[in-house]
Amino acid sequence: MATKLERQLGEMLVKENVISGDQLEKALLRQAEDGHSLGHVIVDLGMASEWEMAAALGKHLNVPFVTLSHYEIDEQILHSIDEEIVKKYKIIPVDKTGDTLMIALSDPSNIYLLDELRLLTKCKIVPVISFESDIEEAIQRYYTNSENSFDEMLKDITDTDIDQISTIIGSNDDDTDESDLTLDADDAPVIQLVNLLISEAINMRASDIHIEPYEKSLRVRYRVDGALREMTPPPKKFQNAITSRIKILSNLDIAEKRKPQDGNFRVNREGQKIDFRVSVCPTVYGEKVVIRILDRGNLMLDLTDLGFEPEVLETFTAQIHLPWGMILVTGPTGSGKTTTLYSALNTINEPSKNIMTVEDPVEYQLHGINQVQIRPDIGLSFAEGLRSFLRQDPDVILVGEIRDMETAEIGVKAALTGHLVFSTLHTNDAPSSVNRLTNMGVPPFLVTASVNMIIAQRLSRRICERCKTDFRPPASTLEDLGLTAEELQSNPAFKKGAGCDHCVGTGYRGRLALYELMLVSDTIKQMIIEGEPSTVLKRQAIQEGMRSLRMSGNRKAMQGATSIEEVLSVTMADS
Repeated sequence: MATKLERQLGEMLVKENVISGDQLEKALLRQAEDGHSLGHVIVDLGMASEWEMAAALGKHLNVPFVTLSHYEIDEQILHSIDEEIVKKYKIIPVDKTGDTLMIALSDPSNIYLLDELRLLTKCKIVPVISFESDIEEAIQRYYTNSENSFDEMLKDITDTDIDQISTIIGSNDDDTDESDLTLDADDAPVIQLVNLLISEAINMRASDIHIEPYEKSLRVRYRVDGALREMTPPPKKFQNAITSRIKILSNLDIAEKRKPQDGNFRVNREGQKIDFRVSVCPTVYGEKVVIRILDRGNLMLDLTDLGFEPEVLETFTAQIHLPWGMILVTGPTGSGKTTTLYSALNTINEPSKNIMTVEDPVEYQLHGINQVQIRPDIGLSFAEGLRSFLRQDPDVILVGEIRDMETAEIGVKAALTGHLVFSTLHTNDAPSSVNRLTNMGVPPFLVTASVNMIIAQRLSRRICERCKTDFRPPASTLEDLGLTAEELQSNPAFKKGAGCDHCVGTGYRGRLALYELMLVSDTIKQMIIEGEPSTVLKRQAIQEGMRSLRMSGNRKAMQGATSIEEVLSVTMADS
């Protein structure tokens, strides 16, 4: 439950117009459920950004703000507070002068914590504000040495451990729904190894872990910011042990090695619950394992954080508040469609609306929204779930994906009968979605009557802020981008990443989205009914103001947010 101090913090945020009174009550309810600090919950729910929280706290408490990435903290200062305390309370000692210790934390209103630190350190504590994400990054940078730990772990595992894998794994397995990633000396070495593989992936902000068997080696790769990075692999002899451990965590059959299997599990890491989806696929040299990491802490539910251009965001926000119709988000797997849809639902989520989703799988659980996981094995498909929803008095419906005629037909009918329907398609751009629906068997007149807006999106890597440098591209590259002379006269600020420790030498850190938003205007409706191809629809949409994926990428490259190479790699030229 919220402490008196946290309630005072919440009331202060309401007074400063950072959040509303209703939002405060919602945040307090969520905080009672998950046990996180109130500030963490407010940011997590998208009610306020870290900037807004820091500014309000600083103004109210008269405490300065620091960016930890601008500091190079001395090792002696770091050792002034025990590492366990640092990680438990998410704080960082920044500077020390005599008996005065400067501590960076996200909520300096927690006087109980400040008093405890004063007693522990025998120093006068001077608090400064920093983003929680900045603090976590600093903890990872200064206190974690995963590679050495990994190498030491490999040395500790003996052939006996591998031979006795069934006994080893079974001895530490239990009936609880959650596993703990904490490295315990009493755990079997193979269990520690798998925990370390997962922990290292989380620390690197990876979205996927790939464990791939080859004839004489085992390869481990993490997908970070959309690109795969090869890591130090365990020896080939650990292959079966690692696979078996992951199968047990995921409630899969360890004896079945001939067929693909899918599972999931959840871990508790320093009080934070993280979900994992596991796919095991037999290959020539053993089973390949891919683990998708679903970290709610990395889920952005604020539309302003997704990368929309201001005018596109205004149009998108207006469309998701319409009372009925269909909104489609299209793009390949891993292009951020789910994040965009969840952000849209979070924006319109209020007690007066009944919002229901049918998904495969339910990647993140959203408070106040009824989410259904499809179960093909018992006949619960997208179409069946959608058909059931229409008897549940919904206002807003999300269908994870339109895969067949039956789902498309029910979704279109729902959009025509007073419901707002969100869904996804797998097409290359927004205009192609019209052809996809008609190819499924949806009559063109029903497409024009139901679809309000179609969005295509891609994810582009963001240039690292710490090593970003000016870049003058050659004329041939600018020609490949399709930039006009008028655009080039606007003094574009092209950048590239030089590579540094912060981005592990890649020049990129984080990702941003490129959007192509097409409104189904009266002219486009008539063209759809007349059976015009997608290229003609695209030309008309651009004339009406649509910015294509390549145009969106060019704009972000000219602003220095992403690189020209990224734009060329994730978008196609406009014909």
